[in-house]
Amino acid sequence: MKNKSLKYLAGILVATIVVSSCAKKLDLFPVNDLTPEKTFSTAAGYKSVLAKIYGTLAITGNSGPAGNPDISGGLDEGSQVAFIRMLFNCQELPTDEAVVAWNDQTIKDFHNLKFTSADPFLKGIYARPIYNITLINEYIRESTDAKLAERGIGGTEAADIKNSVAEVRFLRAYNYWVMMDLFGKSTFITEDDLIGTALPKEISRADLFLYIEKELKAIDGLLAPVKTIEYGRVDQGAAWALLARIYLNAGTYTGTARYTDAVTYAKKVIGAPYTLYTGYPKVVMADNDKAKDEFMFAVNCDGLRTQAFGNTTFFVHAACGDEGTEYGVGGGWYGYRSTSAFVSLFPDPTGGTDKRAMFTTSKYGTSPAQLTITDISNFDQGPHVKKYVNLRSDGAPASDGTKTFADVDFPAFRLSEMYLIYAEAVLRGGTGGDAATALGYINNIRTRAYGNASGNITAGQLNLQFILDERGRELYWEGHRRTDLIRYGLLTTGTYLWPWKGGVSSGTAVDSKYNLFPIPASNIVANPNLTQNTGY
Repeated sequence: MKNKSLKYLAGILVATIVVSSCAKKLDLFPVNDLTPEKTFSTAAGYKSVLAKIYGTLAITGNSGPAGNPDISGGLDEGSQVAFIRMLFNCQELPTDEAVVAWNDQTIKDFHNLKFTSADPFLKGIYARPIYNITLINEYIRESTDAKLAERGIGGTEAADIKNSVAEVRFLRAYNYWVMMDLFGKSTFITEDDLIGTALPKEISRADLFLYIEKELKAIDGLLAPVKTIEYGRVDQGAAWALLARIYLNAGTYTGTARYTDAVTYAKKVIGAPYTLYTGYPKVVMADNDKAKDEFMFAVNCDGLRTQAFGNTTFFVHAACGDEGTEYGVGGGWYGYRSTSAFVSLFPDPTGGTDKRAMFTTSKYGTSPAQLTITDISNFDQGPHVKKYVNLRSDGAPASDGTKTFADVDFPAFRLSEMYLIYAEAVLRGGTGGDAATALGYINNIRTRAYGNASGNITAGQLNLQFILDERGRELYWEGHRRTDLIRYGLLTTGTYLWPWKGGVSSGTAVDSKYNLFPIPASNIVANPNLTQNTGY
């Protein structure tokens, strides 16, 4: 059993929120009878809210797995308002890493790169971060010295609450990063914007970047030092990792490259007490909390305490067909596969050399015929991904005896990503690092992947294309690929085509507007301060 104390509290709180047409105030408003005075009356109440804030990244409501959703407005709780699931759909489905067999509403529009402002899935992923941010803002408002004194909360209890404010500010920055990356501009609210007082303003992508950067730097000295807080909560390493990530993509977000800053913050993480966990497949197994020394931050998922159909439970079931036992679940959902273009990045798709190539199951192999998709709706066609499995590395059973809900934690930030950021930023001209060190970091990643030095590369092989390919091999299905392809100018252009890009079996270029998702039309109707992205 995983020792994650916040999970015990994550399901007991807070208000359900209505979105869209009910959003004439802050796009959101509470509909139950819980009040701040009741909820925050004790230190235990604060801990419960803190657990809920963390929990919003893993669960979709207060009942779990369904029936009392955080977000309504005609959206499906399991598939359209779950943070991890929707991040996957937005970051992976438009790329070479994933296709989907289902015909659920507009889901195929994602890998067709043809989404519109009426898309219900986009309505959900727009609402989820704003909901999360709304909870965080309330927590910050209720954690002032005056509020704590008023409620008779003092001593170590008050100190713990004050320290936790830095954590939720990180989570707010992380949610705003999602908005910045997916939509560019965003609804913008902070603790200074009281619910129901005025329509929220819109913030531009460049200004949102500056806000996220400022917040992460402001909390640096307030967060717990690396590895001094319980697993599943954020510390300084998480803030450094997010800064490294946004600096690598600063050219996309602001038009100004920040590669030296990317090197600086990747180095801060690398210099902290993080290590690569032995055995790549174990990083995404049911007991991957054992890999905690590789994670700057992981979203805790537990088959008993964070039951949802949109966290890593989705990763396991959606990739599985008849081979439930191999995935550690009772049955599959026959949904998601990859493409032959992505599999071609690996020297051996069976995983016989590079262990990260996890595409073979008892039913589906890796022959050229198997890897070819002629019918996107036929789950039997294409490379099947067996990366996330609800199996423990020690052979013990997962926590959910029904084999429905997964224990796999979602690795939001890992050390290998920092190695890759360092290498790419150096190759793109960032100062403060060097190519020899970058090569060593890349070979550290590959030594783990191969189990020995046979996959190591030379200095002459280290170039930007190699880094892009290595990011794919190391980080696939972890929510990076769309951002990476945009940074390389490949998502929408004809420079790189993969099967079913643009809805064409051989792949085709699409309009550059699809480098950003449209702002949901219902949000613009509800809030005239919001404007649509160009081309939609």
